[in-house]
Amino acid sequence: MISVPFFVFFLKEKLNSKSSRRPLFPLLQGHLFNALFFSHCQEELRELREQPIDPQAEQEIIDSIEEVYFSNDSFDMVQHELEKLPPELNLQELEEYRDKLKRQQAAELERVTALQTNLQLAAVICTNARRQLSVAKEGFTEASLGLLANQRRRQLLTGLLKSLRTIKTLEEDYPGAIQLCLECQKAASTFKHYSCISELNSKLQDTLEQIEEQLDVALSKTCKHFDVSHYTKVQLAYTLLGKTQTAMDQLHMHFTQAIHNTVFQVVLGYVELCAGNADTKFQKMQYKDLCTHITPDSYIPCLTDLCKALWEVMLSYHRTMQWHEEHDKQETISTAGKRLYLDISPFSVVDRSYVKKKLEHGLTRIWQDVQLKVKAYILGTDMSHFKYDDFIVVLDVISRLMQVGEEFCGSKSEVLQESIKRQSVNYFKNYHRARLEELRMFLENETWELCPVKSNFNISQLHEFKFMGQCRSPSVSPSKQVVSSTSPAQEELSLFQQYLQEGNPFEMQAERKEEETEDVLASNGYESDELEKSVYQDYDSDSDVAEELKQDYVDEQTGDVPLKSASRETIRSKKKSDCNLNKTNAPILTNTTLNVIRLVGKYMQMMNILKPIAFDVIHCVSQLFDYYLYAVYTFFGRNDMYESSGLGLISSRLRTTLNRIQESLIDMEAVGENAGVHSAAEDRKEKVPSPHLSQMVVLTNSGTLYGLAQRVVATESLVFLAEQFESLQSHLDTMMPAAKKPFLQQFYSQTVSTASELRKPIYWIVAAKAIDYEQMLLLMAGVKWDIREIMSQHNVYVDVLLKEFEQFNKRLEEVSRHVRIPLPVSNVLWEHCIRLANRTLVEGYANVKKCSNEGRALMQLDFQQFLMKLEKLTDLRPIPDKEFVETYIKAYYLTENDMEQFIKNHREYSMKQLANLVNVCLGSHINKKARQKLLAAIDDIDRPKR
Repeated sequence: MISVPFFVFFLKEKLNSKSSRRPLFPLLQGHLFNALFFSHCQEELRELREQPIDPQAEQEIIDSIEEVYFSNDSFDMVQHELEKLPPELNLQELEEYRDKLKRQQAAELERVTALQTNLQLAAVICTNARRQLSVAKEGFTEASLGLLANQRRRQLLTGLLKSLRTIKTLEEDYPGAIQLCLECQKAASTFKHYSCISELNSKLQDTLEQIEEQLDVALSKTCKHFDVSHYTKVQLAYTLLGKTQTAMDQLHMHFTQAIHNTVFQVVLGYVELCAGNADTKFQKMQYKDLCTHITPDSYIPCLTDLCKALWEVMLSYHRTMQWHEEHDKQETISTAGKRLYLDISPFSVVDRSYVKKKLEHGLTRIWQDVQLKVKAYILGTDMSHFKYDDFIVVLDVISRLMQVGEEFCGSKSEVLQESIKRQSVNYFKNYHRARLEELRMFLENETWELCPVKSNFNISQLHEFKFMGQCRSPSVSPSKQVVSSTSPAQEELSLFQQYLQEGNPFEMQAERKEEETEDVLASNGYESDELEKSVYQDYDSDSDVAEELKQDYVDEQTGDVPLKSASRETIRSKKKSDCNLNKTNAPILTNTTLNVIRLVGKYMQMMNILKPIAFDVIHCVSQLFDYYLYAVYTFFGRNDMYESSGLGLISSRLRTTLNRIQESLIDMEAVGENAGVHSAAEDRKEKVPSPHLSQMVVLTNSGTLYGLAQRVVATESLVFLAEQFESLQSHLDTMMPAAKKPFLQQFYSQTVSTASELRKPIYWIVAAKAIDYEQMLLLMAGVKWDIREIMSQHNVYVDVLLKEFEQFNKRLEEVSRHVRIPLPVSNVLWEHCIRLANRTLVEGYANVKKCSNEGRALMQLDFQQFLMKLEKLTDLRPIPDKEFVETYIKAYYLTENDMEQFIKNHREYSMKQLANLVNVCLGSHINKKARQKLLAAIDDIDRPKR
């Protein structure tokens, strides 16, 4: 910047130089003058502003400013001042003039600053004023104006509502509109010679045609939601037009179209929902193709909605028929002078007859359309892999639909039956195959432990058998039973009567899925598992028995106990009488048994809903029982050594049944090396590999009587299963087609009834190993029988044998502490053991080389001692094979002729035993010749066997 002294010095130098006086102005317009006014002058102006100034003097200074300074923005003040300089410059005058300009500038700037301050203050005041005005507007003005606006809107809407109500009175008044139009046409025809009236008549005809088109639309609306008032107006309108028959033809066309549109829209909605995109290709598909795109998850909801929608269409048709029937009755009973239908002449006889026939014929036609649409939906999806419960729901829905069809037009729904039969056979084949494989897996992993159920357990308590309408589980309260059961009055009502006004028969499907409580598993009647365990403790120690169990009984229903307690002797007598330490007689069954029973219930549900496949289902039910029976036999009853004992352990009927099961159901090649290669692959597909006993089941331990507990559970669970099948026979018989009933009868007579016969071979194995019969033969071989005096003391082998029986009885009681041994099982075990013992006695007597009459008397003494002590150990009467031993001993006394007759009549003895009789008697009362004759007779008996 250039200072003012320098600027003054510079001016003086220039003034002294005359040659350079003229170029001074351009130079001053540049740097020097700008420096003067923008650097140094700022400080001087600041000093002038800080000095106190008189307002009047200040005003005079401002007034002295030239007007040109206020002219316009383009005014160049610097140029103006330079031009005013005189030719001859005087420094003092310049300084004085400069000071004057400074004072003018300072005064002006002071005014500008004051004005700026005032303007800022005014801006703040305006802002505050606007804020306050806004608050006032919101609080007072808008609220008041809003009330006024709402009031005005209310008045307008009230007027609009009156207008709408007026319009509504004119809505769908087809008879009134037609009658008015007809009256106008009639009046117009009177004055048709006027040209204007002629044009009006033409317009009235166009209006009538438009009304007829709208009438057809109104008629179509009755197909989905029938309204009596609406339909009455439509029929009156068609009557006025004289087109009653045309209306009926159109109505049936609309019903057909309604069925197609309804099913298409329902299925399309689910397909698009599952597809999850906005692809429009589905809308262009045919209905049959569209059904193939339904996913398994949406299949049942879509089917239900489909049936609901079709029900609405059929209900509308049903109500349409009802309307015509009622109006026909009214017309029949109306008097001759009385007009029906709002003073409109009634249908003609021809019209009524046509309508009646058309409606009756339409029933079958509409139901056929419904069947075809549902058939396409049923066959559009492969249901072979559906869950059982889902498939049952499908069957239930279709069954309900067929019931609707039967009530609708008396149809047997052959189309639906055939389509659902195809799906059911396909589904059931795969389902049954999977269930057989599942049963094999259960059997191979079954440890044959007792499944604790209540003593009053009944298959009707299971969910799977609720459909049979038998008694419910005790856990279901009587109030619920009353609510769930339908009254006789309701049963007499058809579906169209029940759901005439509201509801839908297919809404029941969702309600049926409600979970029901099932109360079959229990601690055998005891309040807790600990109490149940305590009952199996040793009865000789009262400290180990719960107080409740010391009573005579505990009431299962109430839990009450009598005041009188039982003595130890009472408890011991109960233990001895039945080998049953469990105070209840709960059924003996396993988890696998329960699963088989449930499976039978599921099969019967399917058969109950779909009767055409009843035989296929019953055949599969029989295979479940067959496989269970075969498994129990192969696990516990198959033993060639004991089967060849000749005691008839397996009857011919049981043998035939086992062979049949093995040939028809068991895949014997599945265990071979080439199991996967077989020419008859389809035959093998229908068979199941033979099951294998779980390694967890040990049948060789003498301490557990060779797995007696597991044998009892397995065998008695089979017997229980057979009893349940017996209880179901009458129900199955009603479901079986007449031509197939012999199969069911044969199944029960040849298979179910043989279940209890498995007790003999299964428990025979235990009896054969439980007592050491070989030791008894050795002891008997050491006895001397050719004695010469009558003995009063029995032989030691009798005591040893009785000791064996006592040990057997104790081990039997030990087993019964874990598993209840029913009386029939106890009797079979004792019968086998006694029979084996008696036959061992006969075999021992047949090994005697020499025997005197005294020796024979000793045999009788030994046997009588055995019988006397044995009767104290068992309640079984009569003693098995008692006569077998006695007869053999007494045969020693027979003469030659009697001995020959004895040999012919008693084939139950072996050749060796009969030959021994002859040889021992030689020399006493039979000679050698007689001996040869008797041995020849024995050989003749044995020859056919060889």
